[in-house]
Amino acid sequence: MAVRWTFTIVAILMTSLPLHGVAGKWTPEQLLEHDPAWLKELGLELSAEELWDLEKGGLLEAIIKIGGCSAGLLSEDGLVITNHHCIFGILQEHSTPERDLIASGFLAAGREDELPGTGTRATVPYSFTDVTAEVAGAVPEDADDLERYRAIDRKTKELVAECEQREFRRCHVAAYDDGVQYQLVEALEFPDVRLVYAPPRTVGEFGGEVDNWMWPRHSGDFALVRVYAGGENQPVAHAADNQPYRPRRHLRISPEGARPGSFVLVAGYPGITYRSLVAAEMGERAERFFPGRAHLYREWLDVMEAAGERDEEARILLADRVKSLANREKNARGQVAGIERGRLLAKKHESEREVLAWAAEQENHGATVAAYEELGKLVEEQSATWDRDFLLENVGGGPMALDLALRITRWAMEQAKPDLERHLDYQDRHREKQLDGHRRDQKRLHPDTEATLLVDYLGRLAALSDGQRLPAVTALLDDARDAEQIGPFVDHLFTGSSILDLDARLAMFDESVDELRKRDDPMIDFAFELNAEILAIEERAHRFDGAVSRLRPVWRRAVRAYLDRPLDPDANRTLRVSLAHVEGYRPRDGILMEPRTKLAGIVEKHTGEDPFDAPAPVLAAAAGAPESRWADADLGDVPVCFLATGDTTGGSSGSPVLDARGRLVGVNFDRVWENVANDFGYNPEIARNVSADVRYLLWMLEAIEMPGSKALLEELGVGIPEE
Repeated sequence: MAVRWTFTIVAILMTSLPLHGVAGKWTPEQLLEHDPAWLKELGLELSAEELWDLEKGGLLEAIIKIGGCSAGLLSEDGLVITNHHCIFGILQEHSTPERDLIASGFLAAGREDELPGTGTRATVPYSFTDVTAEVAGAVPEDADDLERYRAIDRKTKELVAECEQREFRRCHVAAYDDGVQYQLVEALEFPDVRLVYAPPRTVGEFGGEVDNWMWPRHSGDFALVRVYAGGENQPVAHAADNQPYRPRRHLRISPEGARPGSFVLVAGYPGITYRSLVAAEMGERAERFFPGRAHLYREWLDVMEAAGERDEEARILLADRVKSLANREKNARGQVAGIERGRLLAKKHESEREVLAWAAEQENHGATVAAYEELGKLVEEQSATWDRDFLLENVGGGPMALDLALRITRWAMEQAKPDLERHLDYQDRHREKQLDGHRRDQKRLHPDTEATLLVDYLGRLAALSDGQRLPAVTALLDDARDAEQIGPFVDHLFTGSSILDLDARLAMFDESVDELRKRDDPMIDFAFELNAEILAIEERAHRFDGAVSRLRPVWRRAVRAYLDRPLDPDANRTLRVSLAHVEGYRPRDGILMEPRTKLAGIVEKHTGEDPFDAPAPVLAAAAGAPESRWADADLGDVPVCFLATGDTTGGSSGSPVLDARGRLVGVNFDRVWENVANDFGYNPEIARNVSADVRYLLWMLEAIEMPGSKALLEELGVGIPEE
């Protein structure tokens, strides 16, 4: 594994064990800069170098990505653990009303029975290179903010294009805190990923939306997939004669599991956090974005859930979208509640006043105050078109038919440009990803529901104020405003369009703008007009991003200097490590949440009705669980889930949770409700992530006997003992 760094980070000196958790989603190289004595005091028995070595790699090489989730390699034959909800799309892809794998779960009897996931890819880390100097040097000295954005965008695309000259390399340039640092991340991308095991839905998401973001939890949110490679152990397209990938390193399972007070390490690829935002930006998220998302997604969920209740086919087709949207809707409500409960905006203002007062007295931080004030003004400027921009940003969450048409037409529009001038998502490097998306989405379409969602969406666009209303929408709807008036226009779009037909859509994918126009497809024609307006709006967004890349680093460097210690950068989908302990918490006065749950809790919660309808085999086997080899002596039962003080966020789903010796004890899948606003700031009193205990997975495979379970346990290194 080639790992190259051209910069150093000041070591963090910490001398006492925190009462609860340790804030920080640390990059692997920052882990090396921690005081070894402090890491040992926390409980880590490995050296930092065993986890991550600048030249030789380390155990963290086994931490990979499956789609948008984190995951961990578990065997020398490419077996991978992640969350049940992360592979839900594969279950949906292979499910029918007659063979509903979502409900029944799946276990491959042999490797020949493993199920391929269309568009599911595994990315394995290969190299990390600091490119801050190259990116910063590409910006002309006299560049305005739009030119600045374009220069950075061009340079990062050039670096990626050079990196991806070798086949099946997936590269990107990660910006840390909007430009404090830029890093070229290179990974091997394996397109042949197959499902090995997923529990029944009533195990994988036991408790459903009632328990989502809550504690106590009893969800077996785990699944196993396998990564396949070609004859030289390199990524290749899916083929029958591919062989299991043989990784350099893989994780081993701890039979002892996690216990209260024990040290754990959460390793994965957290998505996006907002701690580097200034108070004005945080206010926009708290007061407009998250409340708006919660309201919009709730109404779209009502439409999809009602369709699923009326029609079994609709339920299966919409299941993945409902699950994803419901999770984001509840997250949005949690963000709003958490920011208010934790007084995060007030605390942000207080901390910023301290930094500003300090910076005003420093000779080398004269630009700090100006940068801070300009970031606030950018937020004010955005407010003029906020409602319109918000709806355009969220089209993918609702009316998929329109989203498909927008993607098809945008692909054709971008193909007319040189590759390095295209939007990132529409470069040639993403061709197969785009095609896979269209194939996968075909299994997520329900025509009647798409029409209902589009009527709702167009109604929202039509109701915008005159200063924000889009001409393309006005031209289409002829001043229609309510659902009854808009319905006929939507009927016209669908009646004359073949956008919902996969074969037709795939044919459209290779057509030029002129060829698509000649189809006289009303949905395509509308998408062209809407995309033209979106492109104009994007230019303003690019100018904004250019300004942020100029201002944010100035502010963050001042914050770091004021605190006189390094800062972990906001999450940006790169490999991070969180240091934690297994620990309960007190959400309110008089209530103590214990740090672990057990199998008996599933029996107690079982009602026989969704979402607390545990499978009969699990209930039958639960009586013997206390005598199982996977039972915990202190609990007197098989552990199901546990809490830890991990600093996690979206994208941390599927993150392996390791013990002090680097062995797998669980897989992260959630946070507690009080901790949802952790994206804006870490509170050690309530910062708790939720993980499925690996012993629950092992018990399921052993106690619920199915063809293939014995071989799987042997591959995991815990084969069934001889009687």
